[in-house]
Amino acid sequence: MNNNTTPLSPCPLSDLAGRGDVRGRVLSLAQLRERGVAAGRAAAQCRPGGPWQQLLPGVYLLHPGTPTSEERLHAVLLYAGRPSAKAVPEQPGPSSPAATLPSPPPSCPAPYESVMITGLAALALYGFSSTPGLLSLEQIDVLVPPTRRLRSTGCARLIRTHSLPRPEQVTGVPVAPVARAVADAVAELTDARAVVALLTEAVRGGRCEPAVVVRELNLSGLLARSPVVEAVDSLLAEGRTLAEGRLYEMVRAFELCEPVWNVELRLPGGASLGSADAYWPEFAVAVELDTRTPRRGDSAAGTAEDEIEWSEAVRKRERLERLGITVVHLTPRKLRESLEQQATVVRTALMAADDRDPAAPVVVLPR
Repeated sequence: MNNNTTPLSPCPLSDLAGRGDVRGRVLSLAQLRERGVAAGRAAAQCRPGGPWQQLLPGVYLLHPGTPTSEERLHAVLLYAGRPSAKAVPEQPGPSSPAATLPSPPPSCPAPYESVMITGLAALALYGFSSTPGLLSLEQIDVLVPPTRRLRSTGCARLIRTHSLPRPEQVTGVPVAPVARAVADAVAELTDARAVVALLTEAVRGGRCEPAVVVRELNLSGLLARSPVVEAVDSLLAEGRTLAEGRLYEMVRAFELCEPVWNVELRLPGGASLGSADAYWPEFAVAVELDTRTPRRGDSAAGTAEDEIEWSEAVRKRERLERLGITVVHLTPRKLRESLEQQATVVRTALMAADDRDPAAPVVVLPR
């Protein structure tokens, strides 16, 4: 009986080794079988002094030297992804030239399925300076589905999750989004200073918003740890300070008329209407920096505290708008990524003041 997954003419081992692309230097056992290399033959190549080495169970490096960081990443992804062997094209007959290993097209993605690099290794790929280099990491974290029947071993540490995020592609490697990678890295850190440095770089470098990082830390159950709590306080303060700086920059760079900054609005009788980061009394326009944690879909529903916070924000906006005050919400991300567009939004609100009924009088106090 023919075996459809094993070539009739095995590829010479000399054709497997020495390839420049990492996908040709690190192969899984399933991929070797596609090329006619049985498990026993692969094991023989990994004997002491042999030309190959086994990096992880079922994953082989086709040279004897120290693996590069790229080869280790590829090995971890192959181990966690467990790619299955695909149908092998028809092999040349005995009279044909020796078979050679077909190279995948450059655009062909590696068979990693849904797994992705996360934690410190992912942050190193993103270029974080507060993380160790890839070669100095003893283990590489990888996100896998909860049904994956594998164990952490060697340099591969598996992190199971019921909600796999959409990966980013960094140098051709599937990597968890920054906020998720930060949370997975923080889970392994015990030094409060290292946690603060990591979170601060994520925010100060503009890689992600503080609220998104806090959301991931909360979902990971990390906000109960004292080093993380202290770091989060610094993180939120850092994020708001940066956002306020961009708001000042927007007003002055795009020549908007100067507002009053950081005020509290009250009814003449004394009842508080809430605060505003910027307010134009003559136009009855208020700008509020929206630094709350963004809500997600049903698969990642917010906490009860999130819902209370959102409900209060809605009530505040409705109160102000009933008094004829236009409220413009600006997020830190929008200020970072599209400052001119946000200036246009605010300018439009100011220009529309003449078309609205006069607002009710309010008392403006320093906050």
